Amino acid sequence: MADTPSFPRHSARTQRFTLGVPRAFSIAPDGSRIAFLRGKHGTDTATCLWVLDPATGDERLVADPVALLGGAGEELTDEEKARRERSRQGAAGIIGFAVDGEVRTAAFALSGRLFVADLTGQGAGPAVRELDVPAGVADPRPNPAGTHVAYVARGALRVVGADGADDRALAEPESDTVTYGLAEFIAAEELDRFRGYWWAPEGDRLFAERADAAPIQTWYIADPANPGTQPMDVRYPAAGTNNAAVSGVVLGLDGSRVDVSWEAASPYLTAFHWSAAGDPVLGLMNREQTRLTYALLDPDSGMVTLHSEESDPRWVDVFPGVPAWISGPDDGDVEYSSSLVTVGPRDGANRVLLDGEPLTPPELEVRGVLSVGEHGVQFTASAGDPAEIHVFLVSRDGVVRQLTETFGVHSAVFGADLAVIGSATLAEPGSTARVVRLDEDGDLKDLCTVRNVAEVPGLTLNATMVRLGERGLRGVLVLPNGHTAGTRLPVLLDPYGGPHAQRALAAHNSHLASQWLADQGFAVLVVDGRGTPGRGPEWERAIHHDFAGPTLQDQVDALHAAAADNADLDLSRVAIRGWSYGGYLSALAALRRPDVFHAAVVGAPVTDWRLYDTCYTERYLGHPDAEPEVYRRNSIVVGTEAGEWAAEHRPMMVIHGLADDNVVAAHTLRLSSALLAQGRPHEMLPLSGVTHMTPQEVVAENLMVLQVEFLKRSLG
Repeated sequence: MADTPSFPRHSARTQRFTLGVPRAFSIAPDGSRIAFLRGKHGTDTATCLWVLDPATGDERLVADPVALLGGAGEELTDEEKARRERSRQGAAGIIGFAVDGEVRTAAFALSGRLFVADLTGQGAGPAVRELDVPAGVADPRPNPAGTHVAYVARGALRVVGADGADDRALAEPESDTVTYGLAEFIAAEELDRFRGYWWAPEGDRLFAERADAAPIQTWYIADPANPGTQPMDVRYPAAGTNNAAVSGVVLGLDGSRVDVSWEAASPYLTAFHWSAAGDPVLGLMNREQTRLTYALLDPDSGMVTLHSEESDPRWVDVFPGVPAWISGPDDGDVEYSSSLVTVGPRDGANRVLLDGEPLTPPELEVRGVLSVGEHGVQFTASAGDPAEIHVFLVSRDGVVRQLTETFGVHSAVFGADLAVIGSATLAEPGSTARVVRLDEDGDLKDLCTVRNVAEVPGLTLNATMVRLGERGLRGVLVLPNGHTAGTRLPVLLDPYGGPHAQRALAAHNSHLASQWLADQGFAVLVVDGRGTPGRGPEWERAIHHDFAGPTLQDQVDALHAAAADNADLDLSRVAIRGWSYGGYLSALAALRRPDVFHAAVVGAPVTDWRLYDTCYTERYLGHPDAEPEVYRRNSIVVGTEAGEWAAEHRPMMVIHGLADDNVVAAHTLRLSSALLAQGRPHEMLPLSGVTHMTPQEVVAENLMVLQVEFLKRSLG
């Protein structure tokens, strides 16, 4: 049809086909309802709050942001914009919600205003009420009893009765650099901790993070397209510089306050857990990230004592879902005391630990803990193939059950005797979310499927999962639809390639952009090399103090191995593209290995690791004052300025959003200056007003088109 959008426009309009996918499930403890978020259709950015009856599959719309705002657009504070950027959230409307212990009441922020919703559908009044509180609301959360709602506004942690009465501040910032109850930049950007306060199980007090950004240096991000606009002040903790000063406080609804602090050598609060099964537990990590301490908090005195510790001379990993207490009884015959569930390396694999002892077998590479309950510990793991992620259950006595089987990527949310299992496979587009019941043996019974209204991509995936080279590098080879064997194809490598992320996954939608690029006349190769997760601690730590060596060599080795298996890959025409770490890898490939790579698209690259943040950079490369040679070897800017690269010039298109507060545009500007000084031609595409994400529909579409034009021109 004439009005069918191009794939790049369709992908941008649907936010890579994620709009309309149900997410953020909360299951009532009695199993009677499941609250979740989803738009009304596949291009609807106004995310709504829904409730599902798991017995029938019937849905009920609880909160529609368009109706609640009377059709007016959202007005976001700078703090909320930053929160969404950190969580890579491009949708609008109700992007998050929190519930009380019975999942009867939900609280959410919309346009900086506080709303509470009745999830039971049985209340006498309106289903959604706005509470009259100060503007700029962020991260509201009901207490377990549902009697009060805490929230953050202008850096203060406040509380209001669920009926809207008695709004007051529990802790107010002492200066404009202090916040209570918000995750600081490093926690949200690098530790995947997006919240900054937690209710006690009794609901009468809470633990909150106090963060002071005063020690952090100030950077200024300007908008060159609008010279009359004042630059934005950003507190950015670059490698080797100061972090925020983080401590804690226990705040009571009765007005009490207990200050909590820990040793200065542990600046990173990685996690917090407070349940009825045991004392509050903090995850605390030292600046060098070689030690992760699990500490118990006495909320009455503020004293912190050691429970257990993980250490590694290179770095320790932080896993989602832990620490968490598991309590007994586990069955009708045996009584257990509470034990602490963590995840750590043992015998060459990351394993679920119970009070430090392995609970899962070394054949499973654990990705994270989903839930801890009476059935045991639910977790995700890979079993021999990093491209697959499955859901497992392990009892306290070590009996493991695999709850998903289909070749793909799976996760789940658990509650009562129910679970919502989300699955994506290589064979089918999109994803499914099915509601199942777990019996006492851990077997599943399907109840219903949560409706997914995401749009279906108009592409046929012609992708093959491959293992390449002597290291068995996991990858995906994507060929043009209709490709005839014997027709030579230019090759485009399309990696991320760095730590903490994968691209070679058994999930259809993960490879749609690569398929569209392939259909423009390329063989597209996506490879996860050393440093990527899913293949064990030693595989991940192979990049310690050396980003440039292993990650680039693995791309080269994979390319040659793929060409040895498929004669249609033309090694005389090879390009590479990437964003963020992938942009770094692309620039590195064009400059260091022009004998292999003939063109590169370099998106938002980290070109000098001294300009990137403390937690990420120092984890892998160490402190720049202690390891100056490591930083020099891994810097594209330094290598270019020193003329260390090969003499051949390869075409490079360098792209960067000028409003990026994560990988700031200085990375690209310094690279461009260094290239110019060496007489190396390159193209540069500055994106005015664009951050590290590129959610704008026209920008995202045209970026894809321009990249293809550049690659075809450069490769001939």
